[in-house]
Amino acid sequence: MRLIENFIGGEYTAGQGGKTFEKRSPVDNRVIARITEAGQADVDAAVRAARAALEGEWGGLTLEQRVDLLYGVADEITRRFEDFVAAEMADTGQPSHVMRHVFIPRGAANFKVFADVVKNVPTEAFQMATPDGRGALNYGIRVPKGVIGVISPWNAPFLLMTWKVGPALACGNTVVVKPSEESPHTAALLGEVMNSVGIPKGVYNVVQGFGPDSAGEFLTRHPGVDAITFTGETRTGAAIMKAASDGMRDVSFELGGKNAGIVFADADFDAAVDGIFRSAFLNTGQVCLGTERVYVERPIFERFVAALKTRAEAVKYGRPEDHAANYGPLISQEHKQKVMSYYRKAVEEGATVVTGGGEPAMPAELAEGAWVQPTIWTGLPETASVVREEIFGPCCHIRPFDSEDEVVKLANATDYGLSTTVWTTNLARAHRVAARVEVGITWINSWFLRDLRTAFGGSKQSGIGREGGVHSLEFYTETRNICVKL
Repeated sequence: MRLIENFIGGEYTAGQGGKTFEKRSPVDNRVIARITEAGQADVDAAVRAARAALEGEWGGLTLEQRVDLLYGVADEITRRFEDFVAAEMADTGQPSHVMRHVFIPRGAANFKVFADVVKNVPTEAFQMATPDGRGALNYGIRVPKGVIGVISPWNAPFLLMTWKVGPALACGNTVVVKPSEESPHTAALLGEVMNSVGIPKGVYNVVQGFGPDSAGEFLTRHPGVDAITFTGETRTGAAIMKAASDGMRDVSFELGGKNAGIVFADADFDAAVDGIFRSAFLNTGQVCLGTERVYVERPIFERFVAALKTRAEAVKYGRPEDHAANYGPLISQEHKQKVMSYYRKAVEEGATVVTGGGEPAMPAELAEGAWVQPTIWTGLPETASVVREEIFGPCCHIRPFDSEDEVVKLANATDYGLSTTVWTTNLARAHRVAARVEVGITWINSWFLRDLRTAFGGSKQSGIGREGGVHSLEFYTETRNICVKL
């Protein structure tokens, strides 16, 4: 039985409370590790270690030295690629190809991309007139914000954690990471990488545990944390925002979504079916950017529903190391019960179940895993629970529409505003719709295509702030103006 410990000041430690909790495999519900739960004293030690590094060796490095170290982190992740793949598969149960082609390579890339951004993005400078005619020069500099609290989710643990840690370190900050209790492995493993490439002790710290009355709450309430970045559900984000108000700490949130997919009749039909299938069912629907509401123009509605049904019914269940498998379990039994409750609620509210809606028949060795069927519904009003509320599972409701104005109103009729995907071959329509849908990112004839230099974040209850490229620099640094009288 593996023991996963906290990583504080460059060392793994069982902590001062002696409490542990189980991590169960989502594939078969076996206990695969015991995790040390960080208490308040452990979180305090991690924050103090981060502060000491900030004021010590790490803070004294030049930009070039810092960039070289972060390149080394990326290279070491790549060298230990198989270790990170195995760790992520153990936590999430998702297929090997998802880890190999998306989550782990992107996790490594986050360090190099943001090191390059910091190296190459300029600040502003202005010359101004003064009454004596000599003038003055104003210029901006960026300085680290300080100790950053990073609270990362379980659905793409490594990618989404490094999406925050990469730019935070590139900007010269230090971090205390609180990974989800459901996905502790890769955050802990990254500590080994940090040590092996020479990142100073205390720059990167990990505290394991839960949210309320555990590591998450202790971290967000700690007065030594200068800013907090969080990816997760909106309700948790609201609680963190309240905690961050003490001391007026900055926050950056990527929160929930109830994202719409829009398919016009002139779309490339096969490409649209493939794109909506991925956006609804990739990672077993556990993607914040995923599509749970699909609107299809009426002339192709019946054909589209039938085609998506065929794709959903062809998924291959299996262990993550099974290269023939393309569909994994949900993250936990607890989350399975949540998703199944929505499956039942959809039927109670009058949905037509096109496919799925239950649990698949699995072989005996996998029967205790968190498996659910990919599910498609039609026939529900927009007021139905499964159309209004984020489920975070492999499901979608499909509704026909008749006009561009109608579908834009339907897409915007939600408290969320994270993303949308639009499928059409009409370029003018694509631009019109993209400008009108109230989300942080719109994909045209694609989905989950991310340039890390671009702004990323949500509107309405889907988040606060933007990250990516120079936008990450705006959160992870303070800009100071220096005025020099000439």
